[in-house]
Amino acid sequence: MPSSEILSHGYVWAFLTVFVGGFLTSLTPCVYPMIGITVSIFGARDEQVSRLRALTLASFYVGGICLMYTSLGIVAGLLGKQFGTALGNPWFVIPMCLLFAAMAASMFGAFEIDLPSGLKQRLSGVGGKGYFGAFAMGLVGGVIAAPCTGPVLASVLTYVSTTRSVAIGGSLLFTYALGMGSLFFVVAVFMQKLPKSGAWMDAVKSLFGAVMLGMALYFLRPIVEPLRELGQRTPAFLGGSLAVAALGVALGAIHLSFHDSWARRARKALGVALLVAGGFGVVAFQLSAKPLPKALAWARGEQAGLAQAKAAHQPALLDFYADWCLPCKELELKTFSDPTVAEALARFSLAKVDCTTDDDPLVIDAKKRYHAETLPTVVLVRPDGSVAHKIDHFVGPDELLKLLRDAS
Repeated sequence: MPSSEILSHGYVWAFLTVFVGGFLTSLTPCVYPMIGITVSIFGARDEQVSRLRALTLASFYVGGICLMYTSLGIVAGLLGKQFGTALGNPWFVIPMCLLFAAMAASMFGAFEIDLPSGLKQRLSGVGGKGYFGAFAMGLVGGVIAAPCTGPVLASVLTYVSTTRSVAIGGSLLFTYALGMGSLFFVVAVFMQKLPKSGAWMDAVKSLFGAVMLGMALYFLRPIVEPLRELGQRTPAFLGGSLAVAALGVALGAIHLSFHDSWARRARKALGVALLVAGGFGVVAFQLSAKPLPKALAWARGEQAGLAQAKAAHQPALLDFYADWCLPCKELELKTFSDPTVAEALARFSLAKVDCTTDDDPLVIDAKKRYHAETLPTVVLVRPDGSVAHKIDHFVGPDELLKLLRDAS
């Protein structure tokens, strides 16, 4: 995928987040204690091996991890259309959020997700010394570490599904795998001893648990009105959210354990609640629309928008969107909210076509008519009723302004 497309879609933070997430996964108890042993098995820490060969062996091992996870990302991207439609259905979203809560409980130590011992032993025997052995070990390495990687990986795959992009899905999971494999490079090439395992690894798992609870709230947001309405695009709201999250960390959301006295458990539970609430507040801040210099009036539905345009002898803009569509939200927050764009849109009849659910016959007909198979889709209609442009991806203010001038 071209870097310009990544920048234009605003995915830079997503790539940084999944890389850091992969690195933090390597610090969990399921992965970290095995790094030195694994590197020794495929031969990268042999005293007779040069640093170049050690780096090559580590690259093959991490390449195996990358291949496995990238394949999962591609599958998630391919299934994105069906997944995205389901995100507007409470019967799908609520069980999914309960699953996130269960995975968070696993990260907090309530239970472990593990493979059957027999299968785990067979997988552990895959590979051996040499390049092919290192690559084969990498292919199964992420599976063996399922107790810690499984919940994190499921969270990343869920986000990937919302992008509905094979390129983004594959590249995000590739980035996650690189983050997870970065310590293998360090150990293999520099032959350094890793710090001893300890309670700090449980702190990493607690951080993942809080993130998963935050993701559950994020996916509940489109279907729960109080969550959807929460958030203001103001410095005070952002500062308050960060303060609440910091208080949660100070109380023990990360460093305390649920396997302790009742008083400490209660303190950690309160800390987790505050950390999740503050973190979700930051997300709500990001998803809140910027105040416009002049409010834009949006009609509801294609027919209402076109009727309004015909009566006013104006061009029309039809915005096909859904509450679960991330690029749709980006258009709202970064493009439609731009003052220059808002001024240009004032000369258009504007209409929102809500595609959150697929049960409205009028919406289904409109999607077929304009070939709006993916979201976002923005259709610019000239005053004579002909289609000037159809946009099926995120566009920035400058690009949209050019298209608006042409349509009018």
